[in-house]
Order: sequence, then C-alpha cells, then structure tokens
Amino acid sequence: MRKSQLALALIERLEREYPDAICSLDYDEAWQLMIAVRLSAQCTDARVNIVTRDLFKKYPTMEAIADADINELTDAVRPCGLGPSKARDIKKLMTTLISDHDKQIPDSMDELLKLPGVGRKSANLILGDVYGQPAYVADTHCIRITGRMGLTDGTKDPKKVEDQLRKVLPPEKSNDFCHRLVLFGRAICTARNPKCDACPCADVCRRRL
Repeated sequence: MRKSQLALALIERLEREYPDAICSLDYDEAWQLMIAVRLSAQCTDARVNIVTRDLFKKYPTMEAIADADINELTDAVRPCGLGPSKARDIKKLMTTLISDHDKQIPDSMDELLKLPGVGRKSANLILGDVYGQPAYVADTHCIRITGRMGLTDGTKDPKKVEDQLRKVLPPEKSNDFCHRLVLFGRAICTARNPKCDACPCADVCRRRL
C-alpha cells in the first residue's frame, strides 16, 4: 500500500473512531492558545488546562500578562515545569504581539516563528486551529504513531516528520488528523504496551502486518 493510500485509510478509520477532532488544550482566544502551547512543553495537556484556568482568571488580557510581575508569573506557571523560562517567554510573547503586531496573531509560518518561544509545533497549531490552514503538528503522539504505522520512515525529528506528512496527507484533513492522533495515542496506540487488539487501524498498521 502506498503511503498516500495508507494516509487515507488511517484518516477514514480515525474519523470513525474519533468524530470530534478538537484541540486538547482549553482556550477562548488565540493568544491564550499560544500561551497554553508554550506551557505544554514537557508537560501534559491536562495539567496545562488546570494551570491556565487559574492563570487566565488572574491575567485575563494580553496586557495583563505583558505587565505581570515576572516572579508572580513564574509561580503561576511553575506546576507546568520550567517555570522561569516559560514565564519569561510568554511575557515577552505578549509584549511583542502588543508592540509589533497590534495584538494580532500572525497567520504565516514565517512570521509566527519570529515570535518569542514559538516553534513549529506551536505555529502549526495556530495555523490550523485559529486560521483553518493545513497544519502538521508533529508532537510526540504524531511522531510515534506515524512511524509505527509506516506513514513516515520512523524518524524522531519533528521537522522531518512534518515534511513527510505534507507529502501524503490531504491538506484539508491534516489538522484534524493530528488532533485525532493525540486521542488515539492516549487511548490505544500508547508509547508502552499499545492496545493493538483494540486498534481500529490494526488491519493497515505496519506493526501488525
């Protein structure tokens, strides 16, 4: 089976298994999503959602984050790990969006990557969830599962995974597919002891063939 055919097969099965493809990070506005994604580095989305619930109550606007006392902000995000660096990044990010972008989130990869603390994962998520553009979020679930299934060559390099997925995924399906991989990776195709007997994709998975 060609990789493009495999991609369509996986999309069909995951759409059936997880009809609601939504981001697992809670947010109301795009700037909140940018903060949540930065906090999610080396932290679970579940913990991030707990932290941001209180964070956005205390700092309800971009200006509030930009003007926040750095020590207080560090304490607020510390449960996500790497508190000092994450607090510094999100404060600088909000300051930059206010001063250089009139509080508007850029809608291109190149411009997003110029922002403090924004990498390709964050940029893809913004492009897909905020602007409805094709997006390829090569997070830990995506990297693991696409390698196992044979959709990529097994590389652990996020940029290489992203580039390989661009060649085989229909652009209009890419963002939802990546969201479904997160749900699938948590429930079935786990890092250790994947539940292959309960897998909706077992008939096309390279691991099982």
